Amino acid sequence: MEEREAEIAAASGSFRPPAGLVTRLTGVKGVYMAARNEQPSDLAASAARTVLTDTGTRPSDIDLVIFAACSQDMTEPATAHIVADKLGVSCPVFDVKNACNSVLNALELTQALISGRQYRTVLVTCGELPSVSVRYRVPDAAAFARAFPSYGFSDAGAAMLFTAGAAGPSSAGILRCRFAADSSVWPAATVRYGGAASVRDPDEEDRYFRMEGTRLQASLRAQGPLLHAWLEEWGLTLTDFAFIGVHQVAFSDIEALCAEAGVPRDRFVVTLPDHGNVAAASLPLQLFHAVETGKAKQGDLIALTGAAAGSSGGLAVMRL
Repeated sequence: MEEREAEIAAASGSFRPPAGLVTRLTGVKGVYMAARNEQPSDLAASAARTVLTDTGTRPSDIDLVIFAACSQDMTEPATAHIVADKLGVSCPVFDVKNACNSVLNALELTQALISGRQYRTVLVTCGELPSVSVRYRVPDAAAFARAFPSYGFSDAGAAMLFTAGAAGPSSAGILRCRFAADSSVWPAATVRYGGAASVRDPDEEDRYFRMEGTRLQASLRAQGPLLHAWLEEWGLTLTDFAFIGVHQVAFSDIEALCAEAGVPRDRFVVTLPDHGNVAAASLPLQLFHAVETGKAKQGDLIALTGAAAGSSGGLAVMRL
């Protein structure tokens, strides 16, 4: 993180960010940066190759590839095509895009498509390159504050493989998904670059992430009570889960979730300090570490909760 702060200082002339401020306010100690020639599809394909190797799955076994991320290689075509080509997969593909809830929405679609027998084996991939939207040259403290949430951005790839199996209350797979949205606050967190708005009215500022944190956080926290309402509807409580993944942006958000929503702290796997904010790859990353450390095991009930710009909140319940 010291390197990122040094880059900001070097690019900003007279303005210098307070040393250590990003880590103090977010909890992020370090971030990962993709190579300059790496695209989101490269990160997604690399993660997918690992999943296919670990599960003994052949490219010909895959019926559908979904690419779910904030990032994309280009406006056209869908990044899922590029991922599939790099994997040597020949099947239907499409992208899912809903900011940091993209993977959660992909899980919702996967559940529906497999249960509806449209597809049997679905590969969900994610490649996040949010580092390209970090603004380093900031003229003053106000500009630094607008760009501040991006200074914890980190690059990552993820992949999850789902295959149809026997149905039943104790069967592994995606069990429930539910979402809510408050679309009136969409201007609170944006990267305009790459869309028609920036093409028609290009501006250097459009390249960078900017955020009105107070407005977005208020919207997301207003959706917080829905978490308990959904669980109650399904006959579940937070203590039923061996592991609860929550999108990690800053320690303050994790603390708020524990205090306001009553999420048990011992159900978390905290990846934020070492990996930063990896956008939609955050939940798969946490799940990987939960399995790797034994916090989540085969047969366990787990929950993945998301919060995203737009704004939207989501919950997916799965059995490993």
